[in-house]
Amino acid sequence: MTIEVGARLPNTTFRRIGASGPETVLTEDVFAGKKAVLFAVPGAFTPTCHRNHLPGYLNNLDALRAKGVEVVAVTAVNDPFVMDAWADATGAKGQIEFLSDGNGDFAKAIGLDLDGTGGGLGLRSKRYAMVLDDQTITYLAVEDSPGKADLSSAEKLLAAL
Repeated sequence: MTIEVGARLPNTTFRRIGASGPETVLTEDVFAGKKAVLFAVPGAFTPTCHRNHLPGYLNNLDALRAKGVEVVAVTAVNDPFVMDAWADATGAKGQIEFLSDGNGDFAKAIGLDLDGTGGGLGLRSKRYAMVLDDQTITYLAVEDSPGKADLSSAEKLLAAL
């Protein structure tokens, strides 16, 4: 079952690179008590994700913060080292929270996992964007194709805030 507006995020585990290396962080550690934006990409460094989706959020950080957003996070079914390298490569490190969902546990828990085996990608996350208020979804846009970043773009999300 796919998560929907009004639902609360499940408290699952992400990984990220901290000062001492890989660390575990729970959903509630990142989003509890905050207005947040979480967007997901099928894969770090993949063309649409790298050239279109992530840059839109990076370019609109000030506008998102002006609307009261405290946390902007991206998740993908990639390991934390890849997510950290992507943060470095895009200049988004320290500005956007990069959350590794390496086994796809979060994507599966919210019903937004994607079978990319036909393209040799294995389990992935669908592309989406959501607004959270203390872990409760107030806005959700899910793309109908992993190669599109229209409904889940920063610009569409800003218009909905």
